[in-house]
Amino acid sequence: MTQDTKTSVLYNADCPVCNFEISHYAQYADKNGLPIRFDDLNSDARQRWNIDADTAARRLYVLHEGELASGIDGFLILWAQMPKYRWLGKIVGLPVFKQIAAFLYDYIAAPLIYRWHLRRQRKAAA
Repeated sequence: MTQDTKTSVLYNADCPVCNFEISHYAQYADKNGLPIRFDDLNSDARQRWNIDADTAARRLYVLHEGELASGIDGFLILWAQMPKYRWLGKIVGLPVFKQIAAFLYDYIAAPLIYRWHLRRQRKAAA
């Protein structure tokens, strides 16, 4: 990864789903020298974000050139930075597809993954 990072991603590396997907993007970015930094919300890196751990665990956050985005908007920014995924961002970014994707992420995927995260935390504490 280059030192001139214009895009940063905050994700939950303790979440198997999140870690699988974001690790794939991180490997791709590293292999291609893309200026993207990936921060695990469970590390000290979260302090740079000024987002508490619970809020950060609820969805993906992307900071690009000083602008913070989350959810599908965050994915669209992330995909736009990666040549291999630009096509996906263009399709998902189309008005009807974006509305559907945002609904699915905001009301189904993110809440399910977050509840799974809370359950894993309770089991780990027990």
